[in-house]
Amino acid sequence: MLYAFELSGEHDSLPIMEAYACMEIAGLDFKEQEILDQCLIVEINGVVSEIEPRLLYVAERLAMSHHIIRVAGMCATSVENILEMVENIDYSDHIDTAKTFVVRARKIKHYCDLKREFIEGHVGGKIFRKGYRVDLNTPDVQFRLVLGQKCIFGPVVASVSRRAYEERSPQKRPFFYPGVLMPRVARALVNISKVKKDEVLFDPFCGTAGILVEGALISARVIGIEVRPMIASGAQVNLKVCGGHYNIIAGDACMVPLGDECIDAIVTDPPYGRSAAIRAESLYHLYDGSFREMYRLLRKGKFAVVVSEIDITGFAKEAGLKIIDEYSQRVHRSLTRRITLLYKEK
Repeated sequence: MLYAFELSGEHDSLPIMEAYACMEIAGLDFKEQEILDQCLIVEINGVVSEIEPRLLYVAERLAMSHHIIRVAGMCATSVENILEMVENIDYSDHIDTAKTFVVRARKIKHYCDLKREFIEGHVGGKIFRKGYRVDLNTPDVQFRLVLGQKCIFGPVVASVSRRAYEERSPQKRPFFYPGVLMPRVARALVNISKVKKDEVLFDPFCGTAGILVEGALISARVIGIEVRPMIASGAQVNLKVCGGHYNIIAGDACMVPLGDECIDAIVTDPPYGRSAAIRAESLYHLYDGSFREMYRLLRKGKFAVVVSEIDITGFAKEAGLKIIDEYSQRVHRSLTRRITLLYKEK
């Protein structure tokens, strides 16, 4: 069965890697079918009744997607092709006659000049004439048209609550300090680390706990270290609101008071010159020592995700971590983040 992830477009690679990681966490057997601009299409093995409950869980974790769609049809993005495609679909596979539907469309960039309301109305009309009832306000099924390099069409099986991330913006937390990752980015990085429920997620430079909050919300057990006592106290305040299992240590990322190989995933955004509170001999000493601690703490076969303005691959390799991938994210004109995925081999 084909499914499409309607991606947010915030980054070229991160939404795709996040979707892959979440499907793997959910235990889905999938393979990539096609990558389009802001749309990922995968083939998932199994029956719908087993696949789609797992996709609901995937959607609960995702940050950089809008919807997951069961693909009923694909075609070139033109009126003629779209109307021919929707006419030939067997809708009994996608909607019960007792249920109502609506059609919604999203245009991706400049790939077509179709009016969204026009194509929604015409496609809805074709489905209506096959005996299904329309409800524009509270439909049972939403059919979605993604109008990009190709037209992807099908019912939405799961949606991502993007509003929840806006409600958790740093300024709305009980304790705020500037210069933190936005919740959607933090959640995507937590997902890419492949941490699961009840596993231990560690941030050795936790700041106000933005990354750990996202980990706690997916039921990971979270541990953070912060060198500044006031910020460490603020991190505890922020995590208390989320509940779950958490522990914040006021201490040094180069000397972590935890046993060897006790951590299932590491996600961190270490200071790189923008912080005035680095209590280390030098930035080199801080990175060298903290990466060696990350290697010591991380279990074999597990992942670390590190955000930095500088190239950290040398520190990671010296510590013994394997470089899996590296992405860049432009934040604004003067700031580009490097996001590096690391692995501790078995």
